[in-house]
Parts: sequence; C-alpha cells; structure tokens
Amino acid sequence: MTQFYFHKLVQILPFFLKGLWMTVQVSFISLILATILGFITGILRTSKNKLIQYLIGIYVFIIRGTPFVVQIFIVFFVFPDWGIQLGAFSAAILAMTIMGGGFICEIIAGGIDAVDKGQWEAAISSGLTSVQALRFVIIPQSMKTILPPLVGEYVLLIKDSSVVSVIGIMDLTRVGWVTVARIPEGLMVFSLVGILYFAISYPLILLSNYLEKRMIVRA
Repeated sequence: MTQFYFHKLVQILPFFLKGLWMTVQVSFISLILATILGFITGILRTSKNKLIQYLIGIYVFIIRGTPFVVQIFIVFFVFPDWGIQLGAFSAAILAMTIMGGGFICEIIAGGIDAVDKGQWEAAISSGLTSVQALRFVIIPQSMKTILPPLVGEYVLLIKDSSVVSVIGIMDLTRVGWVTVARIPEGLMVFSLVGILYFAISYPLILLSNYLEKRMIVRA
C-alpha cells in the first residue's frame, strides 16, 4: 500500500512544484520588501529622536508579541472593514512584509549600535554628514554583526510563509493538506513538503556562510 501511495505522490509532483513556486514568490517578494522596511525602521530606531524611537518600538513590540496568524487575519479580514481591500496574495505579501520588517528592524538597529561610537565621531570629524557616515562607515562595519541573524531571519520568514495557507493561498503547505485528503500517508506527504522547504532555505544558509567567510578574510 505504501508503494502505491508513493507512486501516486510521484504522479502529482507537478502539483507540489506549483505550490513550491507560490511559496517562492510569496517568500522572496516579502523578503525584499521586509528588508527595505527593516533597514529604514532599524536606522530610524537608532536616531536621537525619542518620538521616532518610541513609535518604532511600539511597532516592533506588537509584531514580536503577537502570532503571525493573527497578523495575517487582521490584514485579510479586518483591513477591508477599514476600506483596504486586498486579494489573498497581496494580503500575504503585506502581512509578511510587516512581520518581517519588525524583526529585521531589531537586527539592523542592533548591528548599528554594536559599532563603536568612536567610528561615528571619526567620520563626522572627517567632514562627512550623518547620512554619509552611516552609509560609508557605520553600515559596512555593522554588516558583520547583521548578516548572520539577517539570513537566519530570512530562513524563518520562508518557513513562516506556510501560515499564508490559512487565507487560501495555494502554497506548499496547503498543497500538502490537499494531498493528504487524497493520499492518507501524512508522513510521506509532509516529508516531501519539508524537503521542498529545506531546498529553498538551505542555499540561503550556504550564502550566509560564504559571505561571512569573505568578510572575515577582508577584515
């Protein structure tokens, strides 16, 4: 019977690949947007403006303190009550961007704060503006601290993308649940799902290790 189910699983492999492609689209669009949001909010979080620090702190606190499934339900089901109509795909991208941006914000802010304050003073005294000092001196140095947890967060975001299935996105996880209804071999089906998620995540881990070694060599 197991062999029969395995052959059935092989036959519907293209169905899994379509789910994988949807997961890739949602994940990587969200990663790009979350990185942009995270860098902007992370830099602002290290500014001297207390109000900005406080507001961003509230945003990060809410994002880190609530389950992602609740956040995506708010975006998909509550936003329309506020006049913001979003399709399932757009809602998934927005929710993951907001969630990812909150975590990346803390990574960026922590990396910037880890740079010795003397570097700021040296950059400013050499005639650079605050923006130039941040761009050419502080950010490059902070990347050694930022990169490993940042890529780790990317991997977590890819895995968290499985939650978008609750709003009807036919991603890899939802394909798994649909398949289990046809092939009652949960271990076999979700082992395949896990392998495909790993196939997306592992290259990011390898990239992180490569970049980290390059930075150590250059240092």
